[in-house]
Amino acid sequence: MADVVQYRLERMVNELDDLERRGFFTRREIAEIVKQRRKFEYRLKRPSPLKQDYLAYIEYEKQLDLLRLLRKKSVARELKKKGNKKMKKSVSDFAGVSRILEIYRLAVMRFKGDIELWFQYLEFCREKRNGRMKKVLAQVIRFHPKVPGVWIYAAAWEFDHNLNATAARALMQNGLRVCSTSEDLWVEYLRMELTYLNKLKARKVALGEDDGTLIRDPGDAGEKQWRDENKDLFMSLDEERQNDDASKVQNGESDLFREQGLSILKTIYSGAIEAVPSSLSLRKRFFEILEATNLAQSEEMRTEILGDMKRDFSTQPEYWDWLARLEISDPQSTQEMSKEIILSQFHKATQIYEEALETVPSATMFNSYTKFLMDAIVPKRGENQNSGLSSRTVDSISHLLKVYEKAETMGCITEDLACQHVSFYLQLGRLDEAKKLAEKLCNGKLSDTVQLWILRVSIEMRCVTRKSPSPSKSDLLFILELLQKVLTKVSISKAESLWLMALKFYANHKHYFDKLVEVSLISLARDGGSDHGFSLSSAIVNFVLTKDGIQHAREIYKRYLALPHPGLAIYRTCIELELNLASTGDKDCLVNARKLYESALTTYDQDVSLWRDYYSMEIKMGTSETATAVYWRARKTLRDPAAFIASPDL
Repeated sequence: MADVVQYRLERMVNELDDLERRGFFTRREIAEIVKQRRKFEYRLKRPSPLKQDYLAYIEYEKQLDLLRLLRKKSVARELKKKGNKKMKKSVSDFAGVSRILEIYRLAVMRFKGDIELWFQYLEFCREKRNGRMKKVLAQVIRFHPKVPGVWIYAAAWEFDHNLNATAARALMQNGLRVCSTSEDLWVEYLRMELTYLNKLKARKVALGEDDGTLIRDPGDAGEKQWRDENKDLFMSLDEERQNDDASKVQNGESDLFREQGLSILKTIYSGAIEAVPSSLSLRKRFFEILEATNLAQSEEMRTEILGDMKRDFSTQPEYWDWLARLEISDPQSTQEMSKEIILSQFHKATQIYEEALETVPSATMFNSYTKFLMDAIVPKRGENQNSGLSSRTVDSISHLLKVYEKAETMGCITEDLACQHVSFYLQLGRLDEAKKLAEKLCNGKLSDTVQLWILRVSIEMRCVTRKSPSPSKSDLLFILELLQKVLTKVSISKAESLWLMALKFYANHKHYFDKLVEVSLISLARDGGSDHGFSLSSAIVNFVLTKDGIQHAREIYKRYLALPHPGLAIYRTCIELELNLASTGDKDCLVNARKLYESALTTYDQDVSLWRDYYSMEIKMGTSETATAVYWRARKTLRDPAAFIASPDL
């Protein structure tokens, strides 16, 4: 191994001598370069070099070559000031790039399956334009023929860099034979063919033989219509006749390109849907390309694509959602539209959604419909509301409420839709209607849905507090009964926000708070306490501590610790509570903290952090004897005491 490394270093002598002779690096710097390269070369000659070894070597060489370029410019400026001629290129100008390419070659041969590494290699070759690109592309295609991105990259390089459309087309077609189900490959193939056709048309325009492009410009149609309507204002009859003859020739050329583009799109489209018949996204992308290009008989092709999509995807809610939103213009263009056009587009979209509900009556379809209407009511940020939009908003509100009711009638109501319905009433400020609806839904088939119950309870609390700042006993009892219905059924982890809401509401009502504590004991006995995350018992202890003081908090946490599985979180909360008081000099609290640690360790004796905290407490507040006893007990009890011993506190 040492002989190979030495041989590779000796081959760098000419380059290093050239760098010193030209004044780019000093002898000491060159010695450091040799030292670093020797280190990297030895790492690459290990039995199993890592990918990171190659990448680190490449990064070092890139930074070194960048430094060489900067110093070369500096030396060139100095020579220019002295009147010397321009510096000629020498071996050091090429050696750095050649070495990086060689390291890349070794890396990809070592890690042939790493496609990301291959693309880094390709990008470097493309950036440096050293002539190795074709060879590397051939290698990556040989090793990764099933990766569509490889074919797309190779075709793009041939098309954009070599200006060889024939080779690019051949690569794309070969890629489609191997990766026939790749959507990206089909779409990029179509884009490439239309781009090539547009370049041919642009060449005709540059030569004065044609006009326009294949790219659709919405302003062209309006300008042409204005010229046709006002042609008598700026054109004589003789000129018009001559121009008509010339336009026939030009239109013939233009129509030829447009017809060729349509033929290309039809051919690729038919091949794509045959290869990937079940992909809706592919059809949508083809449709977007058709809409963006100015092709002959594009309306017929548009109708054909939409017909095929309806035939194949009419049972998918995503198709109907896309089709309805297709009727709505872009937000930027709506500012120039009249109120009637905007409302007409909106009504067409709603008609499509209504048809979709008859074809695909599902919760997903209702979700898409309601989201569309909500977007109409609350435009996205950056969209300006003109008069047409405000009128559409008024229609959308009543329409949205009807859609929610229809979802319930058709049996497609879900927890998400129900919560949206109730929340929408709240947004409109119709609190009483939201209350009635939440009550009806919670008493129906959605009686086990936590989020809906949270909404209902929050609405009831809002109604009670709105009626009077100090709720009556009947109101407090009513809300407590509601809470008992849901909290005894639902797990604590799912009802976290509901528990916190209830604790906050009853914080100043001791009698009802105590009843809530009883409910929590039942739930914790059923589900067990939490080791991590939300801990109900810890939350209640903190509430009691803030409200009633340490003695009541101790009484409460002792009740929780007596449960079958109280959880580690409550132990930590209680220990923290006692230690905060012990820091003020209360020795009884330190004794209580030790008892809590001992109780916790009976269940969690393999928890390293618990032992570490116990030991840390004894170091700070105990004696050397108690700290030593905890240390040796931890080493003896833990199956793997290495993490405990390695703690920075030890």
